Amino acid sequence: MQRIRTVIADDHQLFTEGLKNILRKSDRFDFDIIGEAENGNKLIPVLEKSFPDLLLLDLNMPESDGFDVLLKIREEYSELKILALTMYDEAKLVKTAFKAGVDGYILKQTGPTELMEAIDIVLQGKTYVGQGVDIVGNQYVSSKAMNGNAKKPKRDKFEDKFIQKYNLTKRELEILKLITQALSNKEIAKELYISDQTVSVHRKNIMRKLGVCNIAGLIKIAYDNSLI
Repeated sequence: MQRIRTVIADDHQLFTEGLKNILRKSDRFDFDIIGEAENGNKLIPVLEKSFPDLLLLDLNMPESDGFDVLLKIREEYSELKILALTMYDEAKLVKTAFKAGVDGYILKQTGPTELMEAIDIVLQGKTYVGQGVDIVGNQYVSSKAMNGNAKKPKRDKFEDKFIQKYNLTKRELEILKLITQALSNKEIAKELYISDQTVSVHRKNIMRKLGVCNIAGLIKIAYDNSLI
């Protein structure tokens, strides 16, 4: 039986314990739970110490959410297989998660059978989109259509209203749109020819003005206001 070094990142202890019980009963793999984290900030040190094969990641965690973590680990742990287990089923979040680096995406209400199937598939180096996930997300994974080549309609009127509504600067709007494309602070800095620290300050100001505490919140607001 193949041994799988596994880390679980989720802020709900009862869910984590239930997940561990399911994994221990598996007759496909020998899951070795080598680390747990209740938020994104605590996950990074766990990964640095444990070098897992598989990360089971909740996208909605306090302090630093799953999207923030994905941006940080995407380049550092290229061989790590990441399966998102989340309550988010909206296409916009599915797209962002895959673009940020997840290998699979399933909803938390899924059963043990589908969980094992998803793990099996991502460990083979393939992509998995679970039942109940928005079909647009499935289409995205199949076509890899997010290549930026297609012309997009002008959104000036939406952008102007959005800026006025939330009192954003044009630079903050520019950075917000890049954040929704799953770019890290370093990548945004390179794109705009500014420093990482400047991007970080803008990111905090954007979250404060929009009244959200994580990237998922930013993506939802941007989508709801026709910015993406």
